[in-house]
Amino acid sequence: MGYYNDFQGGIPYEFGNLLNLNHLDLSSCGLEGPIPESLGSLKLLDTLFLQTNSLSSAIPRQLGNLTALINLDLSNNALTGEIPQEFSNLKGLALLNLFMNKLHGSIPDFIAELPNLETLGLWMNNFTGTIPKKLGQNGKLESLDLSTNRLTGLIPSGLCTGMKLRILILLNNFLFGPIPESLGSCLSLSRVRMGQNYLNGSIPDGFLYLPELTLMELQNNYLTGNFSENGDSNRKPEKLGQLNLSNNCISGCPPVSLSNFSALQILLLGDNRFSCDIPSEIGELKHILKLDLSKNQISGEIPIEIGNCFSLTYLDLSQNQLSGQIPAEISGIRILNYLNLSRNHLSLNIPRSIGSMKSLTVADFSFNNFSGRLPESGQFAYFNATSFAGNPLLCGSLLNPCEFPSISQDSSKDFKMVFILGLLVCSLVFGIAGILKARSLRRSNSLSWKLTAFQKIDYSTENILECLKDCNVIGRGGAGIVYHGVMPSGEEIAVKRLLGFGNHHDHGFTAEIQTLGQIKHRNIVRLLAFCSNSESNLLVYEYMKNGSLGEFLHGKRGSFLKWELRYKIAGEAAKGLCYLHHDCSPLIVHRDVKSNNILLDGEYEAHVADFGLAKFLQDTGGSECMSVIAGSYGYIAPEYAYTLKVDEKSDVYSFGVVLLELITGHRPVGDFGDGVDIVQWAKRTTGGDRRKVTLILDSRLNQVPLEESMHLFFIAMLCVQENSIERPTMREVVQMLSEFPNPKPPSQTSPSDLGEIKNHIILYTHLQPITRILQQTSSSKTGEPKNQDPGKIQLQPPPNLLI
Repeated sequence: MGYYNDFQGGIPYEFGNLLNLNHLDLSSCGLEGPIPESLGSLKLLDTLFLQTNSLSSAIPRQLGNLTALINLDLSNNALTGEIPQEFSNLKGLALLNLFMNKLHGSIPDFIAELPNLETLGLWMNNFTGTIPKKLGQNGKLESLDLSTNRLTGLIPSGLCTGMKLRILILLNNFLFGPIPESLGSCLSLSRVRMGQNYLNGSIPDGFLYLPELTLMELQNNYLTGNFSENGDSNRKPEKLGQLNLSNNCISGCPPVSLSNFSALQILLLGDNRFSCDIPSEIGELKHILKLDLSKNQISGEIPIEIGNCFSLTYLDLSQNQLSGQIPAEISGIRILNYLNLSRNHLSLNIPRSIGSMKSLTVADFSFNNFSGRLPESGQFAYFNATSFAGNPLLCGSLLNPCEFPSISQDSSKDFKMVFILGLLVCSLVFGIAGILKARSLRRSNSLSWKLTAFQKIDYSTENILECLKDCNVIGRGGAGIVYHGVMPSGEEIAVKRLLGFGNHHDHGFTAEIQTLGQIKHRNIVRLLAFCSNSESNLLVYEYMKNGSLGEFLHGKRGSFLKWELRYKIAGEAAKGLCYLHHDCSPLIVHRDVKSNNILLDGEYEAHVADFGLAKFLQDTGGSECMSVIAGSYGYIAPEYAYTLKVDEKSDVYSFGVVLLELITGHRPVGDFGDGVDIVQWAKRTTGGDRRKVTLILDSRLNQVPLEESMHLFFIAMLCVQENSIERPTMREVVQMLSEFPNPKPPSQTSPSDLGEIKNHIILYTHLQPITRILQQTSSSKTGEPKNQDPGKIQLQPPPNLLI
């Protein structure tokens, strides 16, 4: 009974009279007050779920009378006191979840002696003392999460006695001593998180090579020794997706056996004492997305094999002793967003080919021994001087002027004359060749191009092709080049030329585009027509006069975007995404939501652009669009690192980043240093408290309504939850944004208006998923509680949401 109802008030004392009751579920019911002692009379009860309420006071000792109890979940409340000694009578207990309360004292030893205990979740309380030494020796323990407490002492050696332990989460405590050697042979382990402790000694043999392991976090400890090679050739960590050993004292060489980590997507070894060279086997990590080897003592050259890591989006090799030159092969990583090679001994020229890496948004080459002229084309035009500081032999427009050997005055005149004549000849040759080629292309293209219009248009293929001139370029990206054009009727259009995608790649591509052409929504950029031939595709869109939100927000005109306009844009963009996710047939996942893909028309109304393209471009198998498929650095959802899959909840995360851009005025990356993105910065600065949103508000904004800013920040934090299940749907986002239906300037917002907003009630049926978000946990019935990382936010609904 119960479960997602809104009873209000407390649990009726009379429930204790239901003596034949065997299953009681009152989770997420808005309950307050203490747990009635009368529940201890329900001797036949096997399941008691009271999680995610506002229950307070101590846990009644009478619950120890429920000897038939198998599942007990009191998590995510405000319970105080200690775990009752009477719980030692619950011999049949398999699941015990008390996490996210205010419990204190030590974890009783009898917990370890419960013979059937499989799942124990006590994280985010104030428990002190040591972990019971016999925990796990019942042979049935599968999931253990004691993180974010104040536990001390050693990790018990018998946690995996029954070889069933799958989840071991002990992070953010004061545990010390070595990691038990027995864990090195716990073949059932899949998730291990023991960071933010005081663990020392070496990593047990085989611990990093367990076959079922998907996540291993040991960061921020005092571990020493080497990153050992795999001693068992039959044991390969083929499922490990994330390995974090950063900020320890591990020494030696990165192992050659890295090639065994075939599924690795995130490898963080920074801030250790690794030496020797980077092994060439690093190139065999085909799925690696993020690689951090910074702040070590690694020497030698950067191996050319690193260019084989085609999925890499983040590479940090800074503060080492690397020498030689940057291998040109690194520019073959087409979706690399972040590159930091600073504070090494790298020399010679910076490869010009790096300028062709269109997705590279953050790069740091400072404090090396680079020399020669700094390239100024491509992405180099977007980097600032600090990216190249500390290279005295490097010259260019951003740095020292390049000096050339002096020549005599007569020679100088002759040289200038020859140079000018040469330029004139070259200009004539290229001009004539361009005219001839354009005429030839126009003649052939008018015959070979096929035009598919999705509405009535009054222009031809030739009119569209006339737009494809360099002087008309208004945007470039991984998917292609965007041109602005004016048709004979005066209508303005935007033409996107997809690079390297012709019809011969995928016969279904045209059908997919035709589906997009049928989509009509006020907040989605209309696809007007589609031109194609055997070599290329052109998409014709309605023209958005004010460009992209990203360009507007982060450019010189950013101060023009007042709060009311920003809130309006957030709501309109959310409606566009909501339409794609919930109302299209088939449903469409955007896959590259970012401020640069939200366009503004002449009235500053927001329109979502490039919807659906990522999936279709992925299906064509083209490498040039990988930056679209993988998303853009700073917007990529955490689960992409584990699954390499992007779904609608990944779009929600990216939209949350856009909301933070609107609130703060900052770019997603690059403004916070050391690889910190806007999500991490916002969480650290505010601690997740929406009342502290003023600490991160854009300084260019004046008279921001506090209620609205707190509400928008609350929604953003929901969207960027680390666990995708905990994020709202875009339909729920639209509904939450509509809580302030007509944002007004502060001077126009009366007290009665605010009262009406606060009293606005959302139907509870629509808020059930949001309630689950606020639980900060996966369903306790699955036996795998969601971990609460240090610094992760415990969100409460805003004051105007009545739950």
